[in-house]
Amino acid sequence: MPRVEPLPRESLPQYEDTFRAVEAALGVLPNSTLTMARRPEIMEAFARLNAVAMAEGEVGGVLKQLIATVVSSAAGCAYCQAHTSHVAEQRGADARKLAAVWDFEANPLFTDAERAALRVARGAGLTPNAVTDEDMAELARYFSDDQIVEIVAVIANFGFLNRWNDTMATQLERSPLTWATDHLQEHGWKAGKHGED
Repeated sequence: MPRVEPLPRESLPQYEDTFRAVEAALGVLPNSTLTMARRPEIMEAFARLNAVAMAEGEVGGVLKQLIATVVSSAAGCAYCQAHTSHVAEQRGADARKLAAVWDFEANPLFTDAERAALRVARGAGLTPNAVTDEDMAELARYFSDDQIVEIVAVIANFGFLNRWNDTMATQLERSPLTWATDHLQEHGWKAGKHGED
């Protein structure tokens, strides 16, 4: 059960443009957006930040989703793990790579550049932050400073979302919940407080 109820979409027609943009990016309108809508300025500011952080830039969209999945896993947010891995699949992530993201360090499907990015994501998702100077030096071997800014923006973006959704006990929407149940449970994922009542 959510700790703060999301507002019904139909009660917020003035924000339909924002809702459609979020839905187009994710394939579903997240309950987190409808909860943020209780303070529309927060919802709209976050929607803009999320759109920019997750847009394909100098770092590819699939890698950004894998980074988001790993940082959410390290932070323990089942809601965001379900969403990020589901969106990664929708954006064309290799199914084998997506299934192996939990073992990116040893799995040969991942490049050294991807490992460096995912290692930083994992370290940044922990409390306290476990990213080392060595992790950042390895990241800089493969990514420019501009690309590193994009990578850290994804990580920071999900720092907000992980804390928001875990604190609010945001309920997963049907499509990411079904996808995660079918694909992530074998890796230890459980909906927990984000599951259907």
